[in-house]
Amino acid sequence: MGVEEAKAMGGDVAEEKTVIPRTNETPPVPAPQDDSKALAVVEKVADPVPSLDVEKSIGGSIDRDAVLAKVESEKRMSLIRAWEESEKTKAENKCYKKLSSIGSWENSKKAAVEAELRKIEEKLERQKAEYAEKMKNKIALIHKEAEEKRAMTEAKRGEELLKAEETAAKYRATGLAPKKLIGCFGG
Repeated sequence: MGVEEAKAMGGDVAEEKTVIPRTNETPPVPAPQDDSKALAVVEKVADPVPSLDVEKSIGGSIDRDAVLAKVESEKRMSLIRAWEESEKTKAENKCYKKLSSIGSWENSKKAAVEAELRKIEEKLERQKAEYAEKMKNKIALIHKEAEEKRAMTEAKRGEELLKAEETAAKYRATGLAPKKLIGCFGG
């Protein structure tokens, strides 16, 4: 009596599972009728290194030597990978350290140049103020000289007017006419 027949009759029967040895050909997996009772096919991955018992039964010391050589090769490859990762990490750390030192060098140089620029700007501002003061002083001196020249011109005009009046009074008193006349009266 099969499992299906026992279930159909309503009896509690545990399902029997049989293990089928795996061959190179994979048998097609039938589509399950009911998902709650679906069986999953699990493939067992072959061991990368066969056990020593299997080696002895398969081929003796030749296979054992090949397996040991393979293990040694894998060990060497593992060490090489570890060394490579270590060297890459060292290179990354060295690069990071160098980049950070370059960044700090750049910042310090920038700060020095900016400080020098501020110093030059302050010096130029002082010079500008000094030159502005000198120019104001020159303007004041020019104004003073202009005032002096105006005063001298006014004084000279006053003297000339006084002299003309005195000469005119002298001519009136003597009744003589001046020898030089102004050019508009002809002569």
